[in-house]
Amino acid sequence: MRAADRVGVVDDMGIKGFDRVPLVGLDAVRRAHGERLAELAGRRLTGFAVVRFAEDGDWYADCPVVLEFDGRRVELCHWQLDGLSIDWDAIDTAAPITGWEWAEFIPEWSRRHDLLDDLRGRELREAALLEWRPSDRRDVAAGTVAVEFAFADGERLRIVNGLDENRLERGPAHPEYVRHRL
Repeated sequence: MRAADRVGVVDDMGIKGFDRVPLVGLDAVRRAHGERLAELAGRRLTGFAVVRFAEDGDWYADCPVVLEFDGRRVELCHWQLDGLSIDWDAIDTAAPITGWEWAEFIPEWSRRHDLLDDLRGRELREAALLEWRPSDRRDVAAGTVAVEFAFADGERLRIVNGLDENRLERGPAHPEYVRHRL
């Protein structure tokens, strides 16, 4: 990875194994992770984990989304307006999240999410990178990169930049995304 591609290493959020190293731009993400993402094709989504607050169950979208495909885990986390961190088999979702004693809410790992629950067991057809290319070039999100997982039954899941947090989307992508197959 080239130093120019990195936004900078930031706080691990108390998540064991999380080493957030955001990359900026399609080329940087493809260069660092394109081959591995493509190799997920043919595997089934066997599990996932997201972080929720223990007190109210709300999803904490600032933390990584962990997807497991037949024993291979990909860990994705958007940061700021243009950073995307991807890691592989590094986060320990069985370990408690630490360092939040000062906070009003306590984060913990969860294996439920309305947009992910019914995807378990589905076979991945392909992964792609999506680049946000809006017609209004003044859009602050222009150039951000999302990761799309297309399943064999036609269902699609995207993990996109929700402007400094992760956002999950299902179904067809917005037409202003440019798809880059891997």
